[in-house]
Amino acid sequence: MARSSGSGWFRRWGALVGAVVLLGVAGCSSHSAESSESSEGGDVSGEVTVFAAASLKESFTELGKRFEKAHPGVEVTFNFGGSDSLAASIIGGAPADVFASASPKTMKIVTDAGDAVGAPVTFVRNQLEIAALPGNPEGISSLKDLTKSGLKVVLCDKEVPCGAAAQKALDASGLRLTPVSYEQDVKAALTKVELKEADAAVVYKTDVLAAGDKVEGVEFPEAADTVNDYPIALLKDAPNTKAAKAFVALVRSGEGQEVLSDAGFLKP
Repeated sequence: MARSSGSGWFRRWGALVGAVVLLGVAGCSSHSAESSESSEGGDVSGEVTVFAAASLKESFTELGKRFEKAHPGVEVTFNFGGSDSLAASIIGGAPADVFASASPKTMKIVTDAGDAVGAPVTFVRNQLEIAALPGNPEGISSLKDLTKSGLKVVLCDKEVPCGAAAQKALDASGLRLTPVSYEQDVKAALTKVELKEADAAVVYKTDVLAAGDKVEGVEFPEAADTVNDYPIALLKDAPNTKAAKAFVALVRSGEGQEVLSDAGFLKP
């Protein structure tokens, strides 16, 4: 009996010790996994180059600062401009990690050339608005008002997403407008009004908001039918794929969406 009792005691003790050992191993494995995940998330390094539509300048610059703060030692370099010219640069071999376009059409230039990884994802949308001089001295209240004789109006080039959207709105309304100039990107069009070289420009709501009291925004109903989707994609020959993926993740995250929403962008 004593042997049997002792044998049972040893079996119970062995089981207890084994359980403790297993818990310890599991704890170490869990710790190792956490350390590995932490390491993977924390070793983003080097430089990440982002080609982005000019209308994203303010919001992406802010996101760039946040990204660098979250990943010390990482440098985010931006190239802002007209989406069409950025797309042309990318398929021409310009080194870049990420492309954020102001329209699916200009993104398609890159995807058709096989220069994007995976399918682009729409991360925000944007709507047109008229930027008038402060105080709106010309009394502009509609898209039709831009056709008034003597009014100096600036549009984005028709190949640029904001220009294509503006032309679509004009065509849908049966309006003809001869601008004093076509600009290569939305910021250039806005600058003409800020410098009082033009009475008005058709830009995005986000640009009017970013300009503050330098311009006065005028909404027009036709803009609702010309909302632009903004797609973002990782580029095939990205010099820094890991940092590129992390930046795209930030843009699409709750934090990134909040920054973009504050800038006036619409949810995708």
